[in-house]
Amino acid sequence: MSAKHFINDPTLLVNSALQSLTLTNPSVALDAENKIIYRRPSDGPSQVSIISGGGSGHEPSFGAFVGTGLLSAAVAGTIFASPSAEQVRKAITSRVDTDKGVLVTVMNYTGDVLNFGMAVEKAKAAGLKVEMVVVGDDVGVGREKGGKVGRRGIAGTVLVHKIAGALAAQGRSLEEVYHVAKLTAANLVSVGASLEHVHVPGRALPDPNSAESLQADEVEIGMGIHNEAGSGRAKVQLPELVSTMLSQLLDQNDKDRAFLNVNSNEVVLLVNNLGGVSVLELGGITTEVVKQLGSWGIQPVRILSGTYMTSLNGLGFSISLLNVVNTDIGGPSMIELLDYPCEATGWSAPISKTTWEAKNSATREDTTGSDQSIKPSGLKADASTFSKTLASGLQAIIAAEPEVTKYDTVVGDGDCGIGLKRGADAVLKHLKEKPATGDVVIDVANIVTVVEKEMDGTSGALFAIFLNVLVHSLRVLSPGDASPQVWAGALKQSCDALSRYTPARPGDRTLVDALYPFVEVLGKTGDLKKAAEASKKAAEDTKGMTPSLGRAVYVGGTGFEQVPDPGAWGLASFFLGLAGIKPDEEGWEAI
Repeated sequence: MSAKHFINDPTLLVNSALQSLTLTNPSVALDAENKIIYRRPSDGPSQVSIISGGGSGHEPSFGAFVGTGLLSAAVAGTIFASPSAEQVRKAITSRVDTDKGVLVTVMNYTGDVLNFGMAVEKAKAAGLKVEMVVVGDDVGVGREKGGKVGRRGIAGTVLVHKIAGALAAQGRSLEEVYHVAKLTAANLVSVGASLEHVHVPGRALPDPNSAESLQADEVEIGMGIHNEAGSGRAKVQLPELVSTMLSQLLDQNDKDRAFLNVNSNEVVLLVNNLGGVSVLELGGITTEVVKQLGSWGIQPVRILSGTYMTSLNGLGFSISLLNVVNTDIGGPSMIELLDYPCEATGWSAPISKTTWEAKNSATREDTTGSDQSIKPSGLKADASTFSKTLASGLQAIIAAEPEVTKYDTVVGDGDCGIGLKRGADAVLKHLKEKPATGDVVIDVANIVTVVEKEMDGTSGALFAIFLNVLVHSLRVLSPGDASPQVWAGALKQSCDALSRYTPARPGDRTLVDALYPFVEVLGKTGDLKKAAEASKKAAEDTKGMTPSLGRAVYVGGTGFEQVPDPGAWGLASFFLGLAGIKPDEEGWEAI
């Protein structure tokens, strides 16, 4: 559980968050005293007003759903606590248009139902036309345990808001909007899961050893949006977790939870982030849910994935399914209402109806861009010698990986050695599967493709640029024999090209420190061994060199004084391997 917050005062937190909604959406205003977000008066046609709300901590629900085509107002309580009946009454009677009537939607929690219900009754007594829909979509707690209280309301509620809001925006009557809202709520099922309970700002820290705390490898299945317990805890991976959740939603043999028979030809899926799941991981979760729905014979016609109703920074997600049925009002359909445009910062569904219904499955499979044949250059080298020399250099990189990793752990993030080894392994595999041809342009070009696929990060990009230019430079120098001078000339052009993409120069403590001396000495002497030794010395000299570029700049500390630059050391090891200098030769391990 993360108990660290930027704003620890819960009152300030709620009030400032509500204020932010008026900053990000100019069409809404804030009644700060009553914590009501409402749409500013406009000259537009009158319509049924829709009000919702509940405790704070579920953002973007409910305030960020106030806007054209969605809610007319939202009433906020303190964190995880219902607003008072007087707050809700104020919203109904004075913060929205009442000419066409008011629909109040509320989630099925005792405090919310009582306070919103009391306000509704007061408004009715004052002569206003008001209806109320209570949403209970959660199947996490079954019939037996739920008892008379019934199902809790969770993220599926936002689909009720969206559909009802769109219908109201089209000028339909209160009776029609109320009917469709109830119909939507009756055709919803949702269930959540979380890896941890959440900490409410301002409250005492929980005891990590208490029975309430989940173990590191546990997940709470069916957890509510206020830290409420679900149906149980389990130690499962995502596929098994999703399978369990979908069974609770869909299994008609589970009489304790078979609240709804999802049998429509059209089903809407909502995968909701409870607040603390990364966008990356939510994408993986969504893919798993859609894949497993296929085994139930369900191909959702709309898939919404994002943050709609949270539990503060809850490290969990919920799955909601809407069984689309006929609205019985002569149109529009539920899907059309979901697709209807709105202007509310909390609603995230940018894909248009036209795009969904096009069902475009076309792809681009043309591989000529990457796999087109390379024209012979006539620049020749003995294929066997080329392969043997290159393999020696690659094996030297692999042998040096522990050293490079050790150095990079001190001054970087520890991945340099693994990245170099991964690239070396891939090129060695390539040489076995596709032997050298003796045309160095073809042979180096084939290696470039492997490097581009297997090596990532900054060093991968640098090597890819360098090698691509090397291929071009070698072709310019063809035909003929690939002598050391030819290689040196091509390498020099590659260095020049590399300098256009990186400010790294000798003395900046990067792999460039080992590269430039190798190229320079090879050009002057034509001696591979002398060039490799110059590279090794330059790599050694990076020890103690103050970094000017790369991760070592902001890692800080004095680690750079104890070890050489990892990239320079790895590249020097490669050059030493090319020259055939063995690890047991004097000077190999001078560091």
